[in-house]
Amino acid sequence: MIRSVVAGVDGSREGFAAADWAAREALRRGVPLRLVHAWEGGLPEGGTEFSLPELRAPQQHARRVLHGALGQLGRRYPRLAVSAEQVAGPPVSALLGEAENADLLVIGSQGSSGLSGFVSGAVAMATAARMERPIVLVRADETAESEHLPDSDGRPSVRTPLRDVTVAVDVDGTYEEVLDFAFRAAELRGAPLRAVHAWHVPYAEGGPAAAHRARTRAAAEQELERLLEPWRRKHPAVAVRENLHEGRPAHVLVRATGGAGLVVAGIRRRRTEGRPHTGPVPHALIHHVRCPVALVSHE
Repeated sequence: MIRSVVAGVDGSREGFAAADWAAREALRRGVPLRLVHAWEGGLPEGGTEFSLPELRAPQQHARRVLHGALGQLGRRYPRLAVSAEQVAGPPVSALLGEAENADLLVIGSQGSSGLSGFVSGAVAMATAARMERPIVLVRADETAESEHLPDSDGRPSVRTPLRDVTVAVDVDGTYEEVLDFAFRAAELRGAPLRAVHAWHVPYAEGGPAAAHRARTRAAAEQELERLLEPWRRKHPAVAVRENLHEGRPAHVLVRATGGAGLVVAGIRRRRTEGRPHTGPVPHALIHHVRCPVALVSHE
């Protein structure tokens, strides 16, 4: 089976930013890019090209969106193999089906919420909660320059080093898939990896003693080093920095990811009242982090 990166587009700024980011990622990985647009509705059985024009509108919109995205990416990335496909069906189920065997899925994190909109906040959250492959969520203001540090005059540039890849590490439950994705992303970019861990001392009447807090932090440092060591050996070219911060993970990680070019976190598939749920850390990252966020599924 041919490996690929899949990007969902809907004609919004977020959708085009996601497709552009996906194109650069596909080039890094040496795989083709597939653009997918879902259109709800379709023709009744036995319908013809001229029956009920309103049923044709979503399909025609999809064609225009895909044609525009193909032209734009073809001009920017002439070495990239890009294909496009219309899929009839609700956006979430269409995305999940099309990305089932892809390296990763890339979609906008916010945007239009129309009938065929891929990147509405609700669609992004619902897709992330159900996705079993890695998913990257991209905001509308993301550009090629955003991945790089500013130049010596503080101006955006694509000639400067790439920003850090930041990975959220839970020493009690970080899974191999998360670290594998983060180290590979850093290696592909030639970028440093920042491993962020949030630790805290459970609340106690009167507050924990300083010695207890120091022991808790030291134990977290040792466990973080233990978790990262095999990945350092596997990816010796990746420069790794360890950042430990006291506090609740969702709050710490949003603050600690400032300046990153890509944030990677695990997402455990959960169900709340019968519906998939992302959990507090992915939810906070999706809503408050400006750079692209990669969520890597685990049980």
